[in-house]
Amino acid sequence: MTLACYAASEENSIGREYQEPGPLHRNQFQRDRDRVVHSSAFRRLEYKTQVFVNHVGDMFRTRLTHSIEVAQIGRTISRALQLNEDLTEAVCLAHDLGHTPFGHAGQDELNRCMKEFGGFEHNLQSLRVVDVLEEKYAEFSGLNLMYETREGILKHCSRAKAKELGKIGQRFLDRLQPGLEAQVVDIADQIAYNNHDVDDGLRAGLITFVQLESCELFSKEQALVRKKWPALSTKRMSHEIIRRMINTLVSDLIANSQANIKSLNPSTIHDVRNAGELMIGLSENVAAQNQELKRFLNKHLYQHEKVEKMSEEAKQVIRYLFDGFMSTLELLPEEVQKNIGMQEAEQGKQGKARVIADYIAGMTDRFAFAEFERIRQ
Repeated sequence: MTLACYAASEENSIGREYQEPGPLHRNQFQRDRDRVVHSSAFRRLEYKTQVFVNHVGDMFRTRLTHSIEVAQIGRTISRALQLNEDLTEAVCLAHDLGHTPFGHAGQDELNRCMKEFGGFEHNLQSLRVVDVLEEKYAEFSGLNLMYETREGILKHCSRAKAKELGKIGQRFLDRLQPGLEAQVVDIADQIAYNNHDVDDGLRAGLITFVQLESCELFSKEQALVRKKWPALSTKRMSHEIIRRMINTLVSDLIANSQANIKSLNPSTIHDVRNAGELMIGLSENVAAQNQELKRFLNKHLYQHEKVEKMSEEAKQVIRYLFDGFMSTLELLPEEVQKNIGMQEAEQGKQGKARVIADYIAGMTDRFAFAEFERIRQ
């Protein structure tokens, strides 16, 4: 496929931090995708959860299945807009590498634990994973990904943090927009988790069809499905409605983004970065419907008493592990203790806390529970 003149490409790429010979049988962004897929952090996503803690059931989405679903949506959008599909896929698969065990509850608690040591934020942690923590290569730490892949991973960043990140943080200081592929991933992520959380919530019995009828995006598709198949089973009804909601959102996003691009008329990726506004986005009406669904999930699913109970238990595990490791280093593997010694010598207690946060963030749900049981005995 011919890329649009404003798409990211190998020719206009800022490149890698460390120079390497080019790949023989794939392009640079395919190499990035493959490095992400073969990373230790990517494999661990299989046992990190979205909403439901891993031990509750094996039918609910994990960070791994979510990342694959985001990649499917992202590639569809990028192909329609003549953007770089391989870059989009690489970013989609890498965007959650820094997530803690226990979903957002784990992140929130680890951020509280790290409050006096610089905080914890999963986008920054995902970048840290690919830049520093993965240990695969003799010549450098991390995965040495292309600038554009790393840019897509770092969706959000405060100005204070951006000043610490060098070239990759400079766009936040200069108030530049990310490339269109990064913009696609951000929206594809939202589309995937909203709709698939509806699916998981219905399957778990925590939300109902009747409740969801208050959301225009859901009720509109439900009416069409029920009219065509009035005797459809609940399971099939759910899948029909959700796939149609995803199609509505993706189709609207493509059409609206095409109109935005035509209006702003970028001729290079530099025009995209200097546009002063995002070009990839939903139309005003559909964005409002998507936001309504998001508010519904926040109120009825994420704040459901059963989910909050799981979340509180998860937070207690994270807090117990952090406090235990900070007070008793001998509870940690020797390699982690050695790393703490080096970082503490350079940065003091903040260096120690950061290594412990890295260790906890890299845990799966199951391993975090196992460590909790081990150290509290």
